[in-house]
Amino acid sequence: MSPAVAAEQRLRPRGSNQVGMRQFNERVVLQAIRLHGSLPKADLARLTRLTPQTVQVIIARLETDALVRKLAPLRGKVGQPSVPMALNADGAFSIGIKIGRRSLDMLLLDFTGQVRARLALDYAFPDPESLFGEIEARLRQLTRTLPVKLRTRLHGVGIAAPLSLGGWQRLLGIDPALAAKWSNIDIRERVAAMTDLPVVFVKDTAAACVAELVAGRGRSIRSFLYVYFDTFIGGGLVIDSHLRSGQHGNAGAVGSMPLGLARTAGRAGAPHQLLSEASLINLEARYTAAGIDPGAAADARALSPPCSTHTDAWLREAGPAVAFAINSAACLLDLDGVIIDGSCSRELLAAVLDSVHRALDRYDWEGVARPVVLEGTIGPDARAIGGALLPLYANFAPDRDLFLKLAT
Repeated sequence: MSPAVAAEQRLRPRGSNQVGMRQFNERVVLQAIRLHGSLPKADLARLTRLTPQTVQVIIARLETDALVRKLAPLRGKVGQPSVPMALNADGAFSIGIKIGRRSLDMLLLDFTGQVRARLALDYAFPDPESLFGEIEARLRQLTRTLPVKLRTRLHGVGIAAPLSLGGWQRLLGIDPALAAKWSNIDIRERVAAMTDLPVVFVKDTAAACVAELVAGRGRSIRSFLYVYFDTFIGGGLVIDSHLRSGQHGNAGAVGSMPLGLARTAGRAGAPHQLLSEASLINLEARYTAAGIDPGAAADARALSPPCSTHTDAWLREAGPAVAFAINSAACLLDLDGVIIDGSCSRELLAAVLDSVHRALDRYDWEGVARPVVLEGTIGPDARAIGGALLPLYANFAPDRDLFLKLAT
């Protein structure tokens, strides 16, 4: 087969069926309201480049489906008052599950992205033999928080968890036998057996990146590196407003980035990875060695005596380490910015950003644009919210393939 014929088969449109086009246009209107807030139909027509008549029909359908609602009319000086249309918070729901190395978080998200209910469980390290029973019980509990008539509007479950939940045993001080229990477990499959809802799985830091992309600063930044501080630091990569994971899920895996040159062959000569210098577990270890509650890393105590001395020492290592990763990424990728968030307190996160900014000032940026570094807006809930957003996004966000079918 010639290259021209192969390209034609790969790119040939398969047609635009009426149902696909209708659904796409509905999703475009919903996305416009989600991004810009409540809008009159005339403004929706201008934003979406659909005709006023088409928008009128779409809004009528969305109202019938309880996905949008009318707000109070806006009265001007001339003409008929305009009626803004807003998302109906009760129009759809999803459940997000974050399985972490230290805690389980589960939440119920409504159509506007607000958390309606939240359940949490802390542990030293999860044992799958008991954890999945806890998840099943909490799934039932979250479902029961909805009135019976709204339960049919649950559209799915999104799970966010580390890809190697049993990894890095030495750093965590975990019993190898307990960590090994996770090696052959398909988390999505186990949760899917508990419910009739669709279940999706995503890497935890990628889920946090999704939350920032859909509901945070990522809505106005097309391409950015996302860095998330947690037990282990991790991240995600967004290019042209799309989360990129790569063939092996490595894209945005900032925690595994090396912090120097390998001096000799073998692991012993390899440089430290970013996660071994800039993770919250490193800060907690400093507190523990000083007889301080390691939980102080999660609240305002981190910047007050006696914690502050140890926090400052950690910042002197973590800030430059993250700056090194940012400089490397900026030289390889044409980034509009870098967004840094974490499960720590907002005060500690601000101190992290200050340390990163000062470290970036020491680099030679000649020949490459220095990306702007911004504080994330979602915080500790980012992973669970990102997981919950995936079913909503799959059901209600624009999908180009709905109206332009491409050959695989």
